[in-house]
Amino acid sequence: MSTTDKDPGIYSASGQDWDDVVNAATSAGEERIVVNMGPQHPSTHGVLRLILVLEGETVIEARCGIGYLHTGIEKNLEFRNWTQGVTFVTRMDYLSPFFNETAYCLGVEKLLDITDAIPERVTVIRVMLMELNRVASHLVALATGGMELGAVTAMLFGFRERELILDIFEMITGLRMNHAFVRPGGLAQDLPDGAVEKVREVLRVLPGRLRDMEDLLSENYIWKARTQGVGYLDLTGCMALGVTGPVLRATGLAHDLRRSSPYCGYENYEFDVITDDACDSYGRYQIRVKEMKESLKIVEQCLDRLRPGPIMVEDKKIAWPAELTVGEDGLGNSPKHISDIMGSSMEGLIHHFKLVTEGMRVPPGQVYIPIESPRGELGVHMVSDGGTRPYRVHFRDPSFTNLQAVAAMCEGGMISDVIAAVAGIDPVMGGVDR
Repeated sequence: MSTTDKDPGIYSASGQDWDDVVNAATSAGEERIVVNMGPQHPSTHGVLRLILVLEGETVIEARCGIGYLHTGIEKNLEFRNWTQGVTFVTRMDYLSPFFNETAYCLGVEKLLDITDAIPERVTVIRVMLMELNRVASHLVALATGGMELGAVTAMLFGFRERELILDIFEMITGLRMNHAFVRPGGLAQDLPDGAVEKVREVLRVLPGRLRDMEDLLSENYIWKARTQGVGYLDLTGCMALGVTGPVLRATGLAHDLRRSSPYCGYENYEFDVITDDACDSYGRYQIRVKEMKESLKIVEQCLDRLRPGPIMVEDKKIAWPAELTVGEDGLGNSPKHISDIMGSSMEGLIHHFKLVTEGMRVPPGQVYIPIESPRGELGVHMVSDGGTRPYRVHFRDPSFTNLQAVAAMCEGGMISDVIAAVAGIDPVMGGVDR
């Protein structure tokens, strides 16, 4: 702009100055900054570091930094006997410990060639605990996802309902998390008195509580605005990256290992594989809500299938002592079980001594066992050299694989949408950094 000499109050405008402004804005837009989101716990589902390259509020590049929760569990397994390994693997994906334990034990049992010898009661209890664990895990996914997007009530509801399930786990196993309850060949102990009634009571309460969570979020305008169309990843992207679980089923593909490759007798249970075709964070939320209802249906079928029976294989060279009782000195082997071990035969006593001190010997070989965890395909590749300890155990943890999708979901979107995208993946860093 310029003023005339005749009247300083009159201005004439030209386009040259505007061109300068446009050029300046264009050059400024090329300036990028690198932001570290994390490593921290509250808004990243674990100790995850995201390295974001930003242009303004647009994410140009997104990379994951992992390893902050590394425990060396897989390496530690090489220095413990086969039964002791359960105590380690249960701590990987700490939101779904029963899945870690079951996958590991199914691998050991496959190497021992005793899969068909596992008592029916053991298999039913394993399925019941896994499905209750699936509900508890999905509740945390919705609770933390809601909290990260500002829905604090969703967090309160989610953890309140999860407490009901953790109370059951504590009653059955003695612990709320990291149970080490599933053992090669069976279980650590049988269900205590009152456990079935407690599970049935929770099955009466939970459906109404889940509806409260659904009513709070499903048609909530803000929740839908923050999740619909956010974190988009279609079937082609999932297949290219090896993504499984709710993220894959949100593309419309009904892939669930409980159906496509049944284990633990899942082929005998009635349930639906939930899918959605939105390919976004909202679709993944819908899948988790509906999957919890299907899990409760499976748990109810488990209670109907429970029959009296052993909770460990009969082979005494494999069967870890599991007839426990609560005495004056705490939980331990029952006096009857001890007298049976000590007084039946010298050979039985020697077998028991060697089993507890050295561990069982597993024939040489290798096996891969996949199961459907709350986050997708949890697989264990197990190698035995014929000794009392694993030669190598490697877990294909779905959180580790699914994290590859962060870049595809977030690049080109807003920085505020990164949180919704990661919440839709629901990674657990204990499984990533095992």
